Amino acid sequence: MSANVSIDFITHRFKGQRAPTLQDVQLTIHPGEQVALIGRSGCGKSTLLHMLAGLLMPSEGCVHIRGHMVTRPSAKWNMMFQKPSLYPWMSVRENAELGLLFAGKRDAHKISRLLDMVGLADKADANVQSLSGGQQQRVALARSLATSPELLLLDEPFSALDAFTRAALQDEVARIARQEKLTLVIVTHDIDEAVAMADRVLIMAANPGRIVGELAVDLPAPRDRASSAFSRAREQLMTNFEALVGDGRGTAEAADAVSPGPSADQVESEQRRKAA
Repeated sequence: MSANVSIDFITHRFKGQRAPTLQDVQLTIHPGEQVALIGRSGCGKSTLLHMLAGLLMPSEGCVHIRGHMVTRPSAKWNMMFQKPSLYPWMSVRENAELGLLFAGKRDAHKISRLLDMVGLADKADANVQSLSGGQQQRVALARSLATSPELLLLDEPFSALDAFTRAALQDEVARIARQEKLTLVIVTHDIDEAVAMADRVLIMAANPGRIVGELAVDLPAPRDRASSAFSRAREQLMTNFEALVGDGRGTAEAADAVSPGPSADQVESEQRRKAA
């Protein structure tokens, strides 16, 4: 079952901070919707995501998930971070079932199904240290799905991966979220990632952090990065971002803050190479 999310006029100041990190953020996310938050570093994207996860309480306002105010973490809204944070002495299966064990449950059949879903059925008994970075994130995904969450929160979990592994995992996570009927919220700096995964992209500005615009991405799944429709959506999002947030810095840091990711030609070329 997917969750609806209501963010109700959130303002947040960290201790010792005079200016707010977030101010008057209001947002509704519908059940089963896939939403991306993009913005420059420091605009409060991850802070807002941590509030959705119950890891941080706002100074003002609140978050409701399925009508219940979020006051602490829950297995019903799971978060994937940039690092998979696996236990290196455990096997793939043992890491994937941790959430169930912490809840006092065991379900070997479910774990086997999830490992098969993320393409790791043949690695179930392998030590996680023997896996690639992409495979370790697949283990983290299986662990997040094991508790049957209604909301999956992604804090740039693919940013450390190579471009083509990242693209494959973007497609896979978006597919699984739709298949399992999950609501999904992802924080990213990558324009291509936002267009590839989201039904709706929200643009955030900084000082203070706030939502200043959005773009609906009306493309069929799975998204074809080499298509003209994908390129148009990508260009529209970049145009909207620049118009709403502006350049502001004119430095390499500004260019890195919202990355366009690998081009459609790069992805298509790599796909042809692998097919050959």
